[in-house]
Amino acid sequence: MDIDLIKGLYNSGKSVPQIANELGLSQWMLYNKMKREKVLRRLPAESNKIRFLSKPLSFSKKNYLRPMERDLMIAGLMLYWAEGSKRNINTIDFANSDPKMVVIFLNLFRSIYQIQEDKLRVLLYCYANQSIPDLILFWKKLTKIPEKQFTKPYVRSDFQEDKVNRMRYGMVHIRYNDQRLMTQLKKDIDSFTKQLV
Repeated sequence: MDIDLIKGLYNSGKSVPQIANELGLSQWMLYNKMKREKVLRRLPAESNKIRFLSKPLSFSKKNYLRPMERDLMIAGLMLYWAEGSKRNINTIDFANSDPKMVVIFLNLFRSIYQIQEDKLRVLLYCYANQSIPDLILFWKKLTKIPEKQFTKPYVRSDFQEDKVNRMRYGMVHIRYNDQRLMTQLKKDIDSFTKQLV
């Protein structure tokens, strides 16, 4: 067992089970060898971070954009900057009642960030005097997101007619759970806004 090779593999981010498998050793033998050679082990937080970063991305951002795609990216990022939630670092959450804004935001996700469709989730927010099945059908057709990806609607029982009129189709939250995509969105928003401020 070449300790320099083991150290190199371990320091490159590989786990003990991965190294043992690669070298054809038992994990027990490898742990003992590392202990004898006083190889410092990673903290659990470091191991978790390495595992997290080694997972494949759930999106593939386009690098070269045509003029229309660049316009879409700017519009979509500014929409998220204004209307999106920034509290949860793990989840992108864009809420709006305007169908055009929702479509632009989804086009950003689909065309520029090329996300995994099955990770999209939709939460409908509406009032008790609105038809929930009709609203779900409306947003399902508009977003092209299957109904099975809609979570249980949030229905308000206290409503005022003027508010319902302003939210004719209710409001939807478009959600996507991915910390690295949230990080990328924030980075891209910062990049654009620095040019304007």
